[in-house]
Amino acid sequence: MSIQIIRPGLLTSLQDLGRIGYQKYGVIASGGMDPFALRLANLLVGNEEGEAVLEITLMGPTLLVEQDVLIALTGGDTAARIGDAELPMWRPVFVKKGSVITFGGCRNGCRTYMAVAGGFAVPRVLGSKSTYLRAKIGGYQGRALAVDDVLAIGEPSDVGKLFAKRLKERANDSAHAAPHWGITAELLQFYGERSVRVIQGRHFSLFTEESRRDLFQQSFVITPQSDRMGYRLTGPVLQLAEQEEVLSEAISPGTIQVPSEGNPILLMADRQTTGGYPRIAQVVSVDIPVVAQCKPGDRIRFREISLAEAEELYLAREQEIKDLKAGIELKMRSSL
Repeated sequence: MSIQIIRPGLLTSLQDLGRIGYQKYGVIASGGMDPFALRLANLLVGNEEGEAVLEITLMGPTLLVEQDVLIALTGGDTAARIGDAELPMWRPVFVKKGSVITFGGCRNGCRTYMAVAGGFAVPRVLGSKSTYLRAKIGGYQGRALAVDDVLAIGEPSDVGKLFAKRLKERANDSAHAAPHWGITAELLQFYGERSVRVIQGRHFSLFTEESRRDLFQQSFVITPQSDRMGYRLTGPVLQLAEQEEVLSEAISPGTIQVPSEGNPILLMADRQTTGGYPRIAQVVSVDIPVVAQCKPGDRIRFREISLAEAEELYLAREQEIKDLKAGIELKMRSSL
């Protein structure tokens, strides 16, 4: 069972939840920029939530489905179609053998995630299928997908296999079929936010009072010089009260560093393992998906919350995903 790449799109790569446990050796984590969308895409097709998916950036690919397959599309909306029929987002979709899925440009968001039941059968490198483009490791031959690549698909779970069979029966002569249920819009409202919650960074107190105030009162624009490693932002210039050297320390997704010229960098999935620029703030985990769906030219603001609030938000989000997992499995099994 496989999918062939007819057109690769702007940047399409295989990503899972990252290469965990190797940063101490200087190996970056990589992984999906939007872990929430990635996890939900997998759950919607009966996979383990950390399985590798296609991460599609801004302009999508054209794919030939060489076998019947169950897919799910989450994250940004790239208007995926089979012929004249648009495929629904945030729900499982059965696609018949021989169908051509065409993605357009993002109508909202920046990155679409496509999971397939059974996942993509590529080797794990240091425990992960994620593509690290700069080091050319993981994913499909360590690179972004290209014309004529063929992605093998693994064995679906029992529930994924049986649910695909039921949807195939409903499809009749149509090239695809989807259930009436899916992830509700109410659970996805946070994607519309452009106020990103942060906690104070390790070096917050070293910045001038004006810079600390501007961080929360002014907005910043994501520049075109942004990628999976990090977003370069323009806005008010942020300055230290006194110039001083800081030690290079471990960093995490969402760290906001400020180089000497004063324009912050918001570090993302392909971030380096350590950084030596002053860290003014840290985006909280639950808002990483919001940032991941922003694109160059978008304007964002930062809002300070406490560490305790960030922890509560994280626990609430994880419970939400746990509830969604149980609900999706129940829906899939009850449809059989």
